[in-house]
Amino acid sequence: MSSERVIVITGTRKGIGRYLAEKYLAAGDRVVGCSRDPNDLQHENYRHHCLDVADEDGVKKLFNATRKEFGQLDVLINNAGIASMNHSMLTPLSTIERVLSTNVTGTFLFCREAARLMQKKQSGRIVNFATVAVPLKLDGEAIYAASKAAVVSLTEVLAREFAPLGITVNAVGPTPVKTDLIRNVPEDKIQALLNRQAIPRFGEYRDVENVIDFFISSASDFITGQVLYLGGV
Repeated sequence: MSSERVIVITGTRKGIGRYLAEKYLAAGDRVVGCSRDPNDLQHENYRHHCLDVADEDGVKKLFNATRKEFGQLDVLINNAGIASMNHSMLTPLSTIERVLSTNVTGTFLFCREAARLMQKKQSGRIVNFATVAVPLKLDGEAIYAASKAAVVSLTEVLAREFAPLGITVNAVGPTPVKTDLIRNVPEDKIQALLNRQAIPRFGEYRDVENVIDFFISSASDFITGQVLYLGGV
């Protein structure tokens, strides 16, 4: 892969997505980002699309624009996601549909369209986002954990489907990171979760970055279908 890669990152308005976009732009890469709302990130090599990741037409337009301008795609980072922490008996259908739509449908659509563009070069890297809520089987996060378990399954199956195209598909499973994703979770519940980790601290952006850099490295062409959970869960 060249040093000037074309990278699509979902959910770049804030949090981890924003951090990764700025990191790769600083490294000389060209970044295509998206979010539901406008982004104030200004850079000559950054392109932003306002869309819902589960909107098939919007997703296709993003990749068509990327193909027309850059002619290729090297990396997809499926960062966009939403969480819900509530007892299953208190979880409304609207929450179920919203979480599954963003976390599962959105991830699938971006993987599908990315692979269609990456196959031209017979090379590409896809990194999805899982969560430690899956292996820890966290109570109170039934629908969120289920949606991310689906992402894990997608990662493993797509890794096999895309391997003949030279595309690897892996996933990172962060512990709680101080972003909007956990802002409404009670402090005692977060602390209880951290205490279940071998390394009982919050995850940091650099921890997630480290795993992604490993997965998208040109030297990682023999690594696919893997999920790397942080914190020693």
